[in-house]
Amino acid sequence: MNTAANAYARTAHSALTPREAESQLLLKAAQRLIGASQALAAGEIGRLNEALSYNQRVWTLLSSEATADQNPLPVDVKQGVGRLGAFVLTSCLDTMIAPTAEKIATLVSINNHVAAGLQGNPG
Repeated sequence: MNTAANAYARTAHSALTPREAESQLLLKAAQRLIGASQALAAGEIGRLNEALSYNQRVWTLLSSEATADQNPLPVDVKQGVGRLGAFVLTSCLDTMIAPTAEKIATLVSINNHVAAGLQGNPG
């Protein structure tokens, strides 16, 4: 049964549109950050660094794809995504250096809002 579940998961994942895939990556990163925030409260820093590194990889990918010359997005949208990506990357580094629950919550909020926008739910 586990093999069937894995096959279904692979098929479901491959059926995602690029926007849905990006949204899912952001939500996964947000969940990791939430878990890391809870671990931080218990004094476990290693989980936070892993979650922040994952979030950095996600945002590096999103930013580079969104700002690529061949991307058909309008220039102002590309610039906005680039600026937001730079802010997130800087915030991740700042959070690694001096972690607080508030900094983590800000990153979670950004990921969740951008994911909602990618899903067509900007509210």
